[in-house]
Amino acid sequence: MRLLVLRRALRIVAFVSAWFALSAAAQATINYEISLANPEQHLFHVTMTIPGVKDEVTVQMAAWNALYQIRDFSSHVQQVQAFTGSEPLPIEKVDKQTWVIRGTGEIVVRYTTYWDEPGPFGTELNAHHAFINPAMILMYVPDRRNEPVNVGFKDLPQGWEVISPGRLLEVSVGGARMAEKSYDALADSPLELGTFARFSLPPALPPVTVVVDGDHWSQSEVESELSRIVGYELKLMGGAPYPAYTFILHIGKGAENAGGGMEHANGTAINVSSEEQLAGVAAHEFFHLWNVKRIRPASLEPVDYTKEQYTRALWFAEGVTSTYGSYTLLRSGLWSKEQFYADLSDRINELESRPANKWQSAEQSSLDAWLEKYPWYNGPEFSVSYYTKGQILGVLLDILIRDRSNNAKSLDDVMRLMNDEFAKKGKPYRDDADIELSVEKIAESSFAEFFRKYVAGAEPLPYEDTLRRAGLEFREVSIHRAGTAFKAERGPGAALTVYSVEPQSAAWKAGLRPGDVILSWNGGNPPRFISGWTRRRKPGEMLRLVIVRDGRQSEVAYALGDSPELSRQIVEAGNADEKARRIREGILNGETQSAAAAGLSK
Repeated sequence: MRLLVLRRALRIVAFVSAWFALSAAAQATINYEISLANPEQHLFHVTMTIPGVKDEVTVQMAAWNALYQIRDFSSHVQQVQAFTGSEPLPIEKVDKQTWVIRGTGEIVVRYTTYWDEPGPFGTELNAHHAFINPAMILMYVPDRRNEPVNVGFKDLPQGWEVISPGRLLEVSVGGARMAEKSYDALADSPLELGTFARFSLPPALPPVTVVVDGDHWSQSEVESELSRIVGYELKLMGGAPYPAYTFILHIGKGAENAGGGMEHANGTAINVSSEEQLAGVAAHEFFHLWNVKRIRPASLEPVDYTKEQYTRALWFAEGVTSTYGSYTLLRSGLWSKEQFYADLSDRINELESRPANKWQSAEQSSLDAWLEKYPWYNGPEFSVSYYTKGQILGVLLDILIRDRSNNAKSLDDVMRLMNDEFAKKGKPYRDDADIELSVEKIAESSFAEFFRKYVAGAEPLPYEDTLRRAGLEFREVSIHRAGTAFKAERGPGAALTVYSVEPQSAAWKAGLRPGDVILSWNGGNPPRFISGWTRRRKPGEMLRLVIVRDGRQSEVAYALGDSPELSRQIVEAGNADEKARRIREGILNGETQSAAAAGLSK
């Protein structure tokens, strides 16, 4: 009996100890309170409460987030103060992003930070709405990033709502509150605050929510496009990896000069100047749910917010995601096969037009991503895009896998294998080593030469031979296209900068010059690919640009010229054999012999 009582007593002690431990952990939660008072001033007023400090605590602002660019978010910070209760504490700034506060107990840090840069790569606060990438406005304690955090919002303008991808927020009048398991999870949780449209995609389960801030858009069209994209990619990858998903869309007004999309674990934020641009961006960003957010290179883990984090795998993480963006548009019926061929042709022509393609490999382009914030680096003599080269490499790999397996396997199987072996097991892959091994496992043959020559090396890509295996070929055609008479380049999220203008052209006579930064293009965002934009225009149509030169803004307007050019266009080969035709149809329809039998085909 005494032994039984003793055992019960020990259980009670253990339970109480565990309860106190959990209570202590809950009390140790780092809390943020963000005031949006007077949003027209573009100032976030932040209060950070750090419990359990002994002697001193270090706080930092991230140097980068959302883009592979050092942007030094601390440059936006003003008036950093620290307190215990009402007592001011000594605070020392030791470098551009780090402060040391001396004190014990619960430390309160207060500061303001100015932001008026549209998403998805920035943070914005104005009288219309707010969009927040949390790492841009919230400090963190370097050695406590894994602790739970709470975030509260107050002084919200009347009628404003708050939403964050895949998360439930506790909402009150003029305020809201959310909890996250860690600072890193919080950094991956953008927020939209304002008066926005909201609807769900039927019949998506787990639920998919769409939030739209913008004008001149149709809910039925947006719903139809996103439903096709979500439906196809979930089927391709065998189901949803999220408990819930949110599209945060900024369309048209308010989304100017900030085009693109940013992936997150349970959602995406997308800015487009018009609804017609949405599907292409959404197909790419939704596939990031797997490729990069969960199928993740080891070189990006864990995240280091203080400095550049180099990886050789962006050609796969971003470029092959673009492969699947185009596959999704094709296989979901949003593109015809002619549009798919034209897009791939544009990517190849763009890559081959760049002198840097002769020496910069896909891996080196990935490593050099941190140089994209410098306009000259994006010029054709200095770099190639890992997006473009990676997208092409993805298609070439797909064809070769299908060819070697007699169309029984494909790149789709590689993505599903990596999802099973890495994403679902919660472990990152070893950059190109595990990509190559995964391809070889699916194809049951060596791809060492392919990766050595075309991924690690910069040898000319084997277009003709590889396309022939899929019943495709190049046709050189003379095209009369609308011509802009200038060339410009940018990296993702970077400014579009003019690097050459044809002398005495309409653009030159209108005043456009090398070095001009283009802010606006016919009232909206500059296109991601100028060649794709001009392909849909006719000579004589007007082009209106808003530019910045030497800090001064002006407008340049002129009629597009007639620009005849020789272009390589991908077409279906009339003499393709039966195997090549099967491979071609497999790519177009997302089918393989084994996939069709397993019910995974379109």
